[in-house]
Amino acid sequence: MTAPVLEIYLSDADAADALRHDARVGLSAEPKWLPPRWFYDARGSELFEQITMLPEYYPTRTERELLRHTVTQIAARAAVDTLVELGSGSSEKTRLLLDALTATGSLRRFVPLDVSESALRAAMAAVAREYPRLAVHGVVGDFTEHLELLPAAHRGRRLVAFLGGTIGNLLPDDRATFFTALRAALGPDELLLLGAGLVTDPAIMVPAYDDATGVTAEFNRNVLHVLNRELGADFDVSAFDHIALWNATHEWIEMRLQASRAMTVQVPALGMAVHYAQGEQMLTEVSTKFRRAGLGAELQAAGFAEQLWWTDPDDRFALVLAEAS
Repeated sequence: MTAPVLEIYLSDADAADALRHDARVGLSAEPKWLPPRWFYDARGSELFEQITMLPEYYPTRTERELLRHTVTQIAARAAVDTLVELGSGSSEKTRLLLDALTATGSLRRFVPLDVSESALRAAMAAVAREYPRLAVHGVVGDFTEHLELLPAAHRGRRLVAFLGGTIGNLLPDDRATFFTALRAALGPDELLLLGAGLVTDPAIMVPAYDDATGVTAEFNRNVLHVLNRELGADFDVSAFDHIALWNATHEWIEMRLQASRAMTVQVPALGMAVHYAQGEQMLTEVSTKFRRAGLGAELQAAGFAEQLWWTDPDDRFALVLAEAS
């Protein structure tokens, strides 16, 4: 077994600087907002794992079953020597891909990219144990900034897997920038495997982000715990209510936190006092749901030509295999 290799392009200091920047900009905006990446400290990641097992939260299990039924076709079509995964390097879905790709005899290396060094090290160690003939090359980085630093394929080509519907968390301009940057980082004929939620009945979509047991509400409020701990803020976390709604104009789910009373929050690390009116809402996440024509056009505009699509029987989720032209 070859020892795993780890490259670090994102340090703890970088993450701290990014948090301060995002908090300063978002908390001074009108309306206020915070980006969803700050949900995911250790507690937030634990809560999200709980969310994926809730009966209301269909995206994870739908994508997993869709991948289970299509992964052999994907592997046969891909025939790559390097699998790059953007996030979620320890998930069951990764194993499905690794099993199918190693069965083709072409796969030589696994390259997981994640912002968390500790999570990445654990994922790399697990994969190295389970797939001893596979070289493991981890990259601590941000998929919105460090795509050009991904290692090249050994002799063949790479497949970049971006699963979980995470693409929906990017706003349209950011999504276009991401697709363009990814295409620029890939060579001709290299591949993207994208998992994306599809537009379906709001009565199905909204409860996935507002479960009856309140786990998603706790997950949403966790971003305030992060600000309290990392920036010395004094948010009364219990004074914020979780809101989830379907924005039909933009075709995305919005998660918000709503102040139940007027208050002023001190954020010492930023030298800020942040005022909230009673009922004021702060946007914490959007989760875009796509239509095939629209997402296909976005990929094509970024330089991904041939596309193969698979959807579940209820048309709630899609896997797209797109080739860089």
